[in-house]
Amino acid sequence: MVCGGFTCSKNALCALNIVYVMVSLLMIGVAAWGKWFGLVSSFKVVAAVIGVGIFLFFVAILGLCSALKHHQVLLFFYMIILSLLFIVEFSIACASLAINREQQKQLLEAGWDKSEVTQKDVQRTLNCCGFSHFDKNMTCDAACFKAQDCQPCADKIESYADDALRFVGGISLFFSFTELLGVWLTHRYRNQKDPRSNPGAFI
Repeated sequence: MVCGGFTCSKNALCALNIVYVMVSLLMIGVAAWGKWFGLVSSFKVVAAVIGVGIFLFFVAILGLCSALKHHQVLLFFYMIILSLLFIVEFSIACASLAINREQQKQLLEAGWDKSEVTQKDVQRTLNCCGFSHFDKNMTCDAACFKAQDCQPCADKIESYADDALRFVGGISLFFSFTELLGVWLTHRYRNQKDPRSNPGAFI
């Protein structure tokens, strides 16, 4: 299927940015929903997800406006932003898919030690206490703590983290190539002549 015309390029670029708008709103909504229902109590995690969603939303709006107006400067900056996003997301995808078990465990332990809020969330959700060993004298929000029969969280976290890293890596890889498609579409659309404009006008 070849999309070589001005209108086809414009519609394809608009459709891509509408998808980005929906994804950004979904990210913001899921993060807000998780915070509202107490699934995630860490404000930093929620704020980070919402921040990424808002940034993606504004990038998509920039892409929509530049595509609808065929604005050369906006299209140029949109193309640069997409190129940078492609590099970042492709790097994240490669890192997520290439990380081994030992590196994964070190990262999880470092993250565990840095945030008590995250520890409480994980212990309550996965029904476990402690990272690598269970201490009966510790404080823990897990349901198993009352019976003093809790498992350490490390093994449970690693099983979830392995799936999460593969999921994040796959999603990042997919979206990085949609951004590469966006760069290609923007570059071609930017160099096409609007058939409704003055034939003698400069492109």
